Formats: sequence, structure tokens, C-alpha cells
Amino acid sequence: MKHIGLEELQNYERIYRGNLVNSITGFKSANLLATRSKDGVDNVAVFSSVTHLGSNPALFSFVQRPLGYGVGHTYYNLKETGKITLNHLPQSLIDHAHQSSSKYDVSISEFEKLAIEKIERDGFSTPFVKEAPVQLVAEYVNEYYLEENKCILVICKITDIFLNENHLAADGWVDLGKAGTVTINGLDGYAVAKVSKRLSYAQLGKDLEEISMKTGK
Repeated sequence: MKHIGLEELQNYERIYRGNLVNSITGFKSANLLATRSKDGVDNVAVFSSVTHLGSNPALFSFVQRPLGYGVGHTYYNLKETGKITLNHLPQSLIDHAHQSSSKYDVSISEFEKLAIEKIERDGFSTPFVKEAPVQLVAEYVNEYYLEENKCILVICKITDIFLNENHLAADGWVDLGKAGTVTINGLDGYAVAKVSKRLSYAQLGKDLEEISMKTGK
């Protein structure tokens, strides 16, 4: 196996180092986070940093890169309104989503600029991505400044879920393979995951045969 030490890693050209480090930690989620400014401008951008934090309350986090230089519209809108939608990226919108990471002016809606169709739902002030197979509504909870890289870890609480009932198993598990949710390898490699098996709940005293039994959907 090739060995890359810290000194060699730090001396790599910036783009090469970014591609390497963003890839080696594994596949990441691909989500379109949508917000609406107080001025009524809708924003949507692809994020690969969304992470599950807990189920009760239902929390997720995402990482906001250092602010300034034309980035941060998602963050600023969320702080102003307290509302955000998380939309799983479908294969049909990969090109559109990738381009949404460009630094558009705050007055420009990526929904319109990139032909990403949105939907509005009664009772919700923030738009959804129409083609997204899973759509969540969340509200701002907290944030933590990361001194090490000047990023912000933003915490949100899920309040509403919209999904195809055919993708929902009897025990509450969501089959993202069937839903066609896209994942990201590194910064620009998009893939669709396929579920190979489900395992029973891991407990002491179970043998491998018991653990490998698939749970019913």
C-alpha cells in the first residue's frame, strides 16, 4: 500500500490535497439545502456534510465553510428565518446540483438559474426540491464555531418528513437505494448506493448466522 505521511500530505498542491482528503473518509450524503431570504429570494445549494446527530430529538448537522467571498447564503437565510428544507439529491439533478455550489449573487435564485423545479406546501415558508425522493423540514437550533478550520457546525431539528411510502419499511427504515438517493465520493464524484443486505440488531450472545438474517420490510 502507498504510504502518505503528514509532511508529504501538507506539501501537496491544494487541489490535489483537497481531492485526496475529501475522498479518503468515504462516501458522503448529497443533499440540496433550500432556504428563503427575508426578501423572498429562494436559495438552494448542494451540501455533502450533512450528518445524523440523534433521533430524539431528530437532529442533523451541516458544515458551513468560512463565511465571506460570496458564500454563506444558506447559512444567513437560515439564521434570519430559522427554517430550512433538506432534499435528497436524485440522479436527474446531479449536474444542476453540482453547479449550485458556484458563488451566485445573493439576489439570484439557484432554483431559477439552474432550472431546479421547486414546490411550495401550505403551512411551510421554505420551498422544496420537487424531484427529491426524500424531503425534510428543519429549524435552526444551534451552532459551534470550529476554531481549527474557521468553519461553523450548524445544528438543525427535523420537524416534518415527506417521502414515498413505498420506500418506508415496516420498522421505520428508509430504503435509500430504492429511492435513488445520490451520494458523493470526494468533491465531484456522484454515485447511487445499492443496499446489499440488512442485519438484525447487534446483541451479545448472537452468532453470525443470527446476525446475518435479514429483517423484514
